[in-house]
Amino acid sequence: MSILGNIIWFLFGGFLLAISWYFIGILWCITIIGIPIGTQCFKFGTLMLWPFGKQIVYSASTVSFLVNVLWLLFGGFALAIETIGCGIILCVTIIGIPFGLQCFKFAKLALMPFGARIV
Repeated sequence: MSILGNIIWFLFGGFLLAISWYFIGILWCITIIGIPIGTQCFKFGTLMLWPFGKQIVYSASTVSFLVNVLWLLFGGFALAIETIGCGIILCVTIIGIPFGLQCFKFAKLALMPFGARIV
């Protein structure tokens, strides 16, 4: 079932969200200091392509909190708004509700990606 969900997700929004994450990752990689943040964006961009069957686990640390604050200012807020908008559009139909809920899960990830890992 997760294969079918991933295919439908890819066609109806996952590809566009992944491109957004990759674009922000490229912008972060322009600076040498931002390369670790950019590589995290690429990792989560790949998650945006095939999300079903995977979980996001958060851990708290001081370093991840500081990087998350920088992230919010320089890219995270825009990605979160885009993802929430996509989730609202998908939740309009009954068939799109699982995909909309997936978008809301990714909105939280867009706000706090550091300290998160994919399981």
